[in-house]
Amino acid sequence: MGNETPAMTVWVVYARPHQAWRRQVDLPAGATVAQALAASGFTQAFPDVDPWQAGVGVFGRRVQPGHSLSGGDRVEIYRALVFDPMESRRRRAAHRARKSPGARPPRTPKAPR
Repeated sequence: MGNETPAMTVWVVYARPHQAWRRQVDLPAGATVAQALAASGFTQAFPDVDPWQAGVGVFGRRVQPGHSLSGGDRVEIYRALVFDPMESRRRRAAHRARKSPGARPPRTPKAPR
């Protein structure tokens, strides 16, 4: 019966274009996201990647380095977007409109009054 802090397990993940990197890390209760990143060895595995540039989150919600973790959390290191999602959607919609017969022409924006 010592003064041991109960341990918790979290995952640290980083999705690359063709492969996912993930590490299971055992930390003391109350550990932070920054401590999880340090314990995972992420900076050694990817010395040219700043995890805070594109953001870090827990289960899809962006968090700060001091965010406290709970057992079973998944710390996600995000990558910068390669394309603009809205522009990609517009291109797909225009492509579908060209392919389907009898499709309406694209709408033109209204002129200012």
